[in-house]
Amino acid sequence: MVISMNCLGLGVLMFSLWHIECNVGFSEITIRMANITPISTESCKIGFIGAGKMAESIGRGVINSGVLPASNVRTAHLGLRRTVFESFGTKVFDQNSQVVQDSDVVIFSVKSQVVKDVVLQLRPLLSEKQLLVSVVAGVKLKDLQEWAGHSRFIRVMPNTPAAVGVAASVITLGDAATKEDGELISKIFGAIGKVWTAQEKLFDAITGLSASGPAYIFLAIEALADGGVAAGLPRELSLGLASQMVLGAASMAVSTGKHPSQLKDDVASPGGTTIAGIHELEKAGFRGILMNAVVAAAKRSQELSMN
Repeated sequence: MVISMNCLGLGVLMFSLWHIECNVGFSEITIRMANITPISTESCKIGFIGAGKMAESIGRGVINSGVLPASNVRTAHLGLRRTVFESFGTKVFDQNSQVVQDSDVVIFSVKSQVVKDVVLQLRPLLSEKQLLVSVVAGVKLKDLQEWAGHSRFIRVMPNTPAAVGVAASVITLGDAATKEDGELISKIFGAIGKVWTAQEKLFDAITGLSASGPAYIFLAIEALADGGVAAGLPRELSLGLASQMVLGAASMAVSTGKHPSQLKDDVASPGGTTIAGIHELEKAGFRGILMNAVVAAAKRSQELSMN
């Protein structure tokens, strides 16, 4: 009986300690979340660390769409890119530290080889009052959060059609990023195209498809134009037709709601020209080649993210 009471007492003690520990942990989480200041979409200031083409596309997009006024967008540069950003009203500082100190949303848009050094250099200035965003390919949230010292981070994978406002962007939220943070970034990147949300484990495959994919299509347009030239068309006409045809086909795939196979069948009449061309593509393994390209790029993305 004494043994039973001792066991019971020990059990009560262990439960009590566990209960206290859980309450402390919950309190720490509550305090941590309470320190996260909501960021107003209308008044937020976004700053780009890196003044390359992607930063320019996003900056132009949010300004031209009216999501933010030009006075709320900033970056830093000392070279020719400074003039580019100033041309559409962006505030341009001399130092990245100035951008961080004057921004609610900090978007890292630098090469993957240097992002670690850049984030570590700015770490003393970063706080959870700011939402951090990365558009850097192949760099995981786990590493970004560790370098920054906090996890109010969102990772975005856009693609180069951002330059003409028709990007395909995918976002994933870091540990301390809120639902409202995700909505804010979706609105910002919605200014340059369409936005999806996905788990980070899918980002290598997303890289292989939508991030690398525009290059596959450019190659296809070039090949189609060469085919037109081989069939007797002038080069300029052939390239124009190939480009517009791809644009039109993509628009149909997006807007009609029909499966691509149905759209293909709608064009390919029995014994006609289209089915003859499709037959040649099938004999050459066209589908498999494109599938292999996506898988190879995804695999390479995975390899790079491990380095």
